[in-house]
Amino acid sequence: GGGLCMQHRGPQTYLRSNSLLPDSCGKGWTGSHYLNNLLSVSLSLPGLQPFIPDSEGDLLFLLDSSGSVSFYEFSRVKEFIRGLLRPFTFGPSDVQTSIIHISTVPTIEFPFDRYLSSGAVQQAIRDMQQLMGDTNTGKALSFAKEKFFTDEAGARVEVPKVLVWVTDGFSTDDISQPMQLLKDMGVTVFIISTGRGNYLELSAAASQPPEKHLYFVDVDDLPIITKELRDAIIGTIHWPRLRAVEITSSSFRLTWPRLLSSDTGYYVLEYAPADNPRRKLVKQVSGDHTGLFLSDLLPDTTYEVVLIPESNEHYIPPQTTRVTTLAEEISPTRVLISESKPHSFRVSWAPTPDSVRSYQVLYGPLPGNSAKLLEVDGAHNSTVVENLAPNTTYLVTVAAIYKSGKEKALSAKACTQEGE
Repeated sequence: GGGLCMQHRGPQTYLRSNSLLPDSCGKGWTGSHYLNNLLSVSLSLPGLQPFIPDSEGDLLFLLDSSGSVSFYEFSRVKEFIRGLLRPFTFGPSDVQTSIIHISTVPTIEFPFDRYLSSGAVQQAIRDMQQLMGDTNTGKALSFAKEKFFTDEAGARVEVPKVLVWVTDGFSTDDISQPMQLLKDMGVTVFIISTGRGNYLELSAAASQPPEKHLYFVDVDDLPIITKELRDAIIGTIHWPRLRAVEITSSSFRLTWPRLLSSDTGYYVLEYAPADNPRRKLVKQVSGDHTGLFLSDLLPDTTYEVVLIPESNEHYIPPQTTRVTTLAEEISPTRVLISESKPHSFRVSWAPTPDSVRSYQVLYGPLPGNSAKLLEVDGAHNSTVVENLAPNTTYLVTVAAIYKSGKEKALSAKACTQEGE
């Protein structure tokens, strides 16, 4: 986005965004029409993606809902917030959002964990009503600190916290102390003033530096700053994190962002079944790694994984994730006979999960008690049985030998063709 420039208008100092791009999200776009528009816009607007990956944060809006704001201004602010939030993915591992009304008494519109889809968030903001009353912003900030960035309100530990305060610049009580307490908790504060607020007071209240966190803009020009503010929020909550991919019943691959190098430290990785922490395993990984493959895991089991960056330069907090392995695929669940000839036929089976080391194919004529054995690698799902007698019925048994030592067998009958 463009930077911010100072414009002097008489004695009052204004900040104006100079990124005069149209609001990329438009109004009233829905479904694939909306996505197509967003995709085409994203080509012309650098940095805007239809989906924003690796963003995880609790995003709280503090809205002036008092009688000092006109109904028209309130509706414009609602549209602005909806446009700002449109591309985000919402959920317990993505972005969560909440709104507090500034009025005589601070009022929660909805807590962080109430709406877990973009559509639900959009509808909730559309339905929001202005409360009127006094502009007790300080009370609302204290309320946010005491009640809001807490478990009860659905906030999460160890994810970035962002406060976006939209104000007409007027407050009836002191904001400096409660705002400082929020910033001391690690909350990043963005302020959008649609009125003639005191520049010095608001620049002290916003996170530093104010040129990245404070916007003075007329209520009708709010769409001008949508992309710039969104990019600034994404910069705060972009949270490349420890995650699992390629999950099977007995393995998964962990990936994480580049937090260290081989010169600056190493990683300690701990993992254990959530219901049996005593079975914890620990691996040490070089600082230049950004992933690790874990195998020999239990099927259908939730693992607690902790990645501890041991930096020799500065403290980097551990990252955690929970990964549930898939239920074990049982094999074989079916055995098929094909390509029958006088002296041979093909035996096929399925599925062929990773957890099987090998298959044993046992075959012999019926009736009878003489049987022969073929050993087949666990990655293969068929074999040809040869040197058979023509016009004879055989019993074929396919046994899966699991890496754990377990066995499972399934049988089928096969007939060779007539011939000499």
